[in-house]
Amino acid sequence: MGLKTLISILMPVKNTEDFLEDCLDSILQQEETSWELLVTDDHSTDHSFSILKKYAKKDSRIKVFKNEGQGIINALRTSYKNATGHFITRMDSDDKMASQKLKKLRLALENKGKGHIALGFVEYFSENALGEGYKKYADWLNQLSLNENNFSDIYKECVIPSPCWMIHKVDFEKCNAFHSDIYPEDYDLCFRFYKNDLKIISCKETLHYWRDHSSRASRNDPNYSDNRFTNIKVDYFLRIDHNKNKILFLWGAGKKGKKIAQKLIENKIAFRWVCNNPKKIGKDIYGIILEDENTILKTKSFQVIVSVSSPDENKKIRHKFKNNNDFYFFS
Repeated sequence: MGLKTLISILMPVKNTEDFLEDCLDSILQQEETSWELLVTDDHSTDHSFSILKKYAKKDSRIKVFKNEGQGIINALRTSYKNATGHFITRMDSDDKMASQKLKKLRLALENKGKGHIALGFVEYFSENALGEGYKKYADWLNQLSLNENNFSDIYKECVIPSPCWMIHKVDFEKCNAFHSDIYPEDYDLCFRFYKNDLKIISCKETLHYWRDHSSRASRNDPNYSDNRFTNIKVDYFLRIDHNKNKILFLWGAGKKGKKIAQKLIENKIAFRWVCNNPKKIGKDIYGIILEDENTILKTKSFQVIVSVSSPDENKKIRHKFKNNNDFYFFS
């Protein structure tokens, strides 16, 4: 296996014995054969580690480590430290890969070259009834990937389908790899891809299967408990997109809007606050008087953080200001 074709798959594992063999079998069944799987066990208390050792004995491409710290980020760091491939991708130990996943992502990157991140579509599956919200999220994400405009909605949700991505190792290093301590780590990495202006390549087919189950980390780990992730959104907006020469408006005064307002005030960022609720217009919240949304139209140079919960209202806002790129949708 040459370095220029070798794919390093980084996979943290913690107590996924019920799903681990399905996951590993899906990797072994890849059409692409030039890969190394760097698995780091994050102090599992079930039989996960013994399963990993059994598979490593059968295939030398599977390399197993013990987490040098605690948690997913440290497990990923341990795997990455031992990676020798030219391409980097990630895997979750309760999911499954489509058989063509690694091959399709690698070919896409080789075709376009550095400065790109290759993506595939994702699909949820579960032994139990799958909630409608999961399907809607996957459909929304796949639509973004279809049009290769994932970063256009980056302040709404994580727009890179983790772990259905692949990147040149040199580009991964430019994005600071897994050196960040910020959770959720996949969303943080997504913002760093965006900040470094990586271009999207979509393979436009389902390459990864997300398994939903009651013990999934996204359901139980406290690092993923706030599904709005306001702090990370505001922090990266201020780092990447905030223009100090423009008037910043915050649109929406519900729970999300108030949390964003608190974060902006904490960072000493001046802003004007608007909404379309007559009962709130003119009220003083946190020392700021709420204004009518039409105030924006009277301003020549502005940016708008939109924190309106209603999907229909968001559609109206997008349509009304469709020719303006200075709107950042946080919900």
